[in-house]
Amino acid sequence: MPHNQATRPYPAPPGQDIRYEHEIRLLEGLNRSEHVPDNPVLFTGSSIFRFWSTLAHDMAPLPVVNRAFGGARTWEVLHFFDRIIMPCRPGIIAYYCGSNDIECGEEPEGIAERFEAFGKQALDALPLCRIFFISINLAPQKRARWDAIQEENRLAANLCEKTPSLSYIDVNPGLLDAHGQPRSTLYQEDGLHLRPAAYQELSAIIKPVLLQAWQEVAA
Repeated sequence: MPHNQATRPYPAPPGQDIRYEHEIRLLEGLNRSEHVPDNPVLFTGSSIFRFWSTLAHDMAPLPVVNRAFGGARTWEVLHFFDRIIMPCRPGIIAYYCGSNDIECGEEPEGIAERFEAFGKQALDALPLCRIFFISINLAPQKRARWDAIQEENRLAANLCEKTPSLSYIDVNPGLLDAHGQPRSTLYQEDGLHLRPAAYQELSAIIKPVLLQAWQEVAA
């Protein structure tokens, strides 16, 4: 169906409420008030991206826009797709979401299915778009759920491997030490959110991949 026809927003799962209306309206305001470059590289998802305050500088010269919102779950990114993502008409999407789903007790299979639905929705609307799933990081605060995080990352990687226009970027090597443990100096006191040095590690891994994809998209 052409995207200019009305589509029904992705529904909330049973027992879960629609949240973040205030934040979504702020992002809609940015879409109206700020210059959005043609075919931008759009970062979306939850707080790991939301709090990346140096994103534009770190990703330069890529034309990036940040449309992440803290606390986002995979179904919420789908629900608000038409309001915060589609108006930007991105050429590339970097997607970081699923950690909050796991925190709420969701199973990896359902999270992966919603990422697959996100990819389908984005590519139906923007057939030339490239979508990158950024691996959920093994944060100290989520140690009890590492098995679920690793399974979700595995499922997402497998989906990307078999789906044109979807790709997987594993950022955990930049955040773990030689023993596979989180580098504590990269995390804030909550053991979840990242310090500036951690964003430099993410940038070192993500940026070269997105630059290569941008050259292909812009060609």
